[in-house]
Amino acid sequence: MLRGTYSSPLARARSFADHLGIRLPVLLAPMAGACPPSLSIAVAHAGGLGACGALLMKPEEITAWSAEFRANSQGRFQLNLWIPDPPPSRDAELERRQREFLATWGPPVPPEAGDPALPDFEAQCQALLDVAPTVISSIMGLYPPLFVSELKARGILWFATITTVAEAQAAEAAGADAVVAQGMEAGGHRGAFEADQAEQQMIGLMSLLPQVVEAVQVPVIATGGIAEARQVAAALLLGASAVQIGTGLLRAPEARTPPAYADRLARTEAHETMLTRAFSGRAGRSVATAYVRAARQGPPSAPYPVQRGLTAGMREAARKAGDAERMQLWAGQSAKWAKAEPAGEIVRQLWDDSLNLLQQATAT
Repeated sequence: MLRGTYSSPLARARSFADHLGIRLPVLLAPMAGACPPSLSIAVAHAGGLGACGALLMKPEEITAWSAEFRANSQGRFQLNLWIPDPPPSRDAELERRQREFLATWGPPVPPEAGDPALPDFEAQCQALLDVAPTVISSIMGLYPPLFVSELKARGILWFATITTVAEAQAAEAAGADAVVAQGMEAGGHRGAFEADQAEQQMIGLMSLLPQVVEAVQVPVIATGGIAEARQVAAALLLGASAVQIGTGLLRAPEARTPPAYADRLARTEAHETMLTRAFSGRAGRSVATAYVRAARQGPPSAPYPVQRGLTAGMREAARKAGDAERMQLWAGQSAKWAKAEPAGEIVRQLWDDSLNLLQQATAT
């Protein structure tokens, strides 16, 4: 799917949306654990592309999610998986120190908490193929060639999340139909192919996007800190064919975000977010809560997914208590612009306002 040449940014965006079978070039970000079918259904009804981050889902859960979406919407959606990391290197002494530190923030942490079992990746991949969504996307790396061949054979598009020009070029060479350029402003986990690069290669979206557009021929989707019409218009003017929005939709009722989380997003300025490994062992952008700040002075985080297992008790206790200072509050740098309105209204208004800005820019 080559990007092509168009008379205007708006023409390029509309062509891309037409290719996907959607009305608006606005995609829901596939956030693991934060994409209930209700949110995707609302986005799809508004004309955008729904999404599900399937990282933690078993094959039968992927199938059930997709069935619920299709039972309530004639729209399109994408399913997303992380490319697995190599097995983590375990350090018993480090994990002991982490358990002691975490016990000051939540319930005691048993040693076996660091042994979480992730769903079988190959079984998840087969479930994705069986469901056959419009798009299957990747993050943290590239799908293996045999899986890519299966996608091509079945007419399923592959969108690869990238954080650098080199990653974008690698994705295009591997057969990606589009790349999702993720700026460092993005909430949640950074999609760097190499985990230890996530905090070193920090590129803002407004710098990353035009460089990726120049480096590849496939369409480029902009994501990371987009929650306001001026940002959408800027992304399209810089060469994006669509935008992908995560944090900006988390306060919508269809997202079912815990009230303490949704309330905190509305009060979070850009400088009040920070990268942390303290929840999962992989770098992600979070609200700078008391726990996140304290973790910077605590013992080093265990690798992913060990750290995720170790923090499970604390995260669950914080969720039940509605304690935002200990909750996992992934948030992009534009969190304050997330609106507590129906997701469909957010998407439609965002696009209408962006359209007006683009038309004004073209007319001047």
